[in-house]
Amino acid sequence: MRITELLTKETIAMDLSATSKDQVIDELVAQLNSAGKLSDEATFKQAIHARESQSTTGIGEGIAIPHAKTDAVQSAAIAFGKSVEGVDYQSLDMQPAHLFFMIAAPAGGAQTHLDALAKLSGILMDEDVRAELLQAKSKEEVLNIINKHDDEASDESSEEAAVTNAEADSEKGLVLAVTACPTGIAHTYMAADALKNQAKKMGVPIKVETNGSGGIKNHLTDEEIEKASG
Repeated sequence: MRITELLTKETIAMDLSATSKDQVIDELVAQLNSAGKLSDEATFKQAIHARESQSTTGIGEGIAIPHAKTDAVQSAAIAFGKSVEGVDYQSLDMQPAHLFFMIAAPAGGAQTHLDALAKLSGILMDEDVRAELLQAKSKEEVLNIINKHDDEASDESSEEAAVTNAEADSEKGLVLAVTACPTGIAHTYMAADALKNQAKKMGVPIKVETNGSGGIKNHLTDEEIEKASG
């Protein structure tokens, strides 16, 4: 599934008027509701705030990805909005957030939806993508940017699988990691991509197991764990 099957013109708010975290949430929830993606706006908003109470979804680098998985979602969707000035979203790096993606996932959502959300999380780790989105002037431009990098992410995923398999069979020391998030929708995959990007910069082979809503992926084998701990 392509990301733009979930992120559409109807779910894009573009330039937000919000000056606070709560106002950002209000605007994006309203955008999803007006697009017909929610069956109960109040319940969905409550679920978003409940997720925020566990830990902020302002992950740093100017990005916030509020998300919730609940029966109040009629169909899976992603809402987008941006603030050039920035909003204090209580982000992990204590810096203002500029790009906001709100993920609405129905309870028991299809695996294809979760795969698309995981792919979006990875794409947003690219500094160039963030700069392009911040400069976008129209909904069409936002969709074009996401589509372009969606294609690139699909190609890189195939190449990465081959490289990981080769590294696992080599004599080089392989770093192992596991990432997980309370809802397993976004942060699980963003954390994995952040680790892989840093490992690539350092020239260190790494395998990251993700434990998200779609279950365990890139499962660490007993042999790999024993080799890494030896």
